Amino acid sequence: MARAQTRTPPEAPLRHPDQVMRLDRMGAAFPHRLSFMRTLLRRLNREGADVTRPVWEIDAEGYGRAVYSVALGGDVYSLVAFSQPLAPEARSDRVIATAWDASFALFDGVPTPADLDRLQANVPKQEAGRYSAAELSLSRANRSVRFFEHVVARLASGQQPDPVMLREVGYLMRTTAVYGNGKLGFADRARIADRPAMRTSFHVEMLNVWLIRGFTHDLVDHIAKARNPAGAVALSAASRRALGIGNSTGLGLAPFLVTHLTLLNNWMAVRETALARVRAVRQADKATIARVVGLIDRASRHLAQWQVADQVQMDRIIRLRADWREVQALANANWLAAPDPWERLIAHSARWSLEAQELLVALVLEPYGDLVDDLGDRLAAGPRPALDPGMKVADLRALVAAHYGWALAVDFSDAAQQHFFWYVSEAKLEPRLGRRHDEAGAERESPLDIARRVQALMGDLAAAKGGESLALFLMRHPEHRYVARRAQAMADHPYAEIRDNLLAANCRPIDMLRFKLAFFGASKFDPKSDLWTRINMYQGAPGFAEIGQADADDWWLPVLGDAP
Repeated sequence: MARAQTRTPPEAPLRHPDQVMRLDRMGAAFPHRLSFMRTLLRRLNREGADVTRPVWEIDAEGYGRAVYSVALGGDVYSLVAFSQPLAPEARSDRVIATAWDASFALFDGVPTPADLDRLQANVPKQEAGRYSAAELSLSRANRSVRFFEHVVARLASGQQPDPVMLREVGYLMRTTAVYGNGKLGFADRARIADRPAMRTSFHVEMLNVWLIRGFTHDLVDHIAKARNPAGAVALSAASRRALGIGNSTGLGLAPFLVTHLTLLNNWMAVRETALARVRAVRQADKATIARVVGLIDRASRHLAQWQVADQVQMDRIIRLRADWREVQALANANWLAAPDPWERLIAHSARWSLEAQELLVALVLEPYGDLVDDLGDRLAAGPRPALDPGMKVADLRALVAAHYGWALAVDFSDAAQQHFFWYVSEAKLEPRLGRRHDEAGAERESPLDIARRVQALMGDLAAAKGGESLALFLMRHPEHRYVARRAQAMADHPYAEIRDNLLAANCRPIDMLRFKLAFFGASKFDPKSDLWTRINMYQGAPGFAEIGQADADDWWLPVLGDAP
């Protein structure tokens, strides 16, 4: 019997990398249905995953250890959680902290008592601990102290958390790092890369965080019950949905987007292909139109609840709210019933702010899971592009000219274009940003100066013979090997480069952080400077008991109600 052919949906032209790979637009990104938290939870829903708690050795004050296990894709994964007392003066969200309220490991399988004892001796030490290939991810978190105590006290008195405080904070604990991929001696990516459930980017880390969220919910219930066995109540389903996991994220995320060029390309190619498929829809049915109108209203209410102290971001939110009122006025049922509704809406969005434009991209993907969800299988990275030493110099020149016009246009004689340098801290092996004209250390600069390197490469290529092989050229100029390989990769990976100068005085690393965190699925971006931000992860997402329910995937841009 002949095998059925899979028909590729029609696609509009993809947006050009020169448009979408700019820092200002990347810094306006929003979570969407192909973000990693969403793709993970859809798999959990499809499989009807059941989370069990085989170990709960937690005392009345909330200290001890616990294990949560879940089967996914034919394999079992277990969160091993340790909660310990922490002096107020030792509590810090900085990555250089050495003690935390809680620490966690995602274990491959179900840990034995001996495994638990080994992990208990090491996981609370985090970087100072010793690990095995059975550990897939490592993390730590601190309580949001005032709100954590408020929730425990309210539950102990028979009440749910105050809705105003719940909206203002939105999480019980805040992670300060979630490590994966072989860091500190635990499992390399290769151990799980071929498992269907873990093939997509960051599913290991996102599973870790989702299980941590459930642990925090159980922890406040447990402490409240210990305080008042007869009168305490558990968190309601609405309260659990509203409580995500906080995260403090700094500069460490930013270089990842430069060093993982094929991964960056694949993420963007997937999102842009999804958008192209939706834009190609000729006519929307009534149910989809009603769904989109409802989502536009939800987004409006979500934006009303998004408040930050950072004035730059708050000004952008205020502008976005104004733009969104225009979206609501325009995109009514009649307007969307005309042909090519999503192509028209995306085209019309050019008059609004970048935040509004990118929010609309996420919006129009939301009702079209049947059209775009299969693209989630393409979010992982393929093999690292190898250098082709046989390429002719003329062909490499053509690639650089085609893909790096943005880099060749930078005027590096202007001191502002070389304002920053990136380096790695010797103390913590974490990325840092220095000011070239004011600080020492530029001689240890990390290779994030792509535009400058491209100009140097092009200068030497111009003096070489077009018919010469790249191998011969690199024998004379080995310093160009790194950027030559990147330029060759652009032939098949057009979204692989951030098309801005990362050394420029107007470079805002927060744009890179938000872009990556939006792909994780985070929301409520709360910048604390140009270098770090707080976010909320899994707010509105289903909890352990809600996996498999009809609305388990309907949590894009959650709105917190007045009464949990």
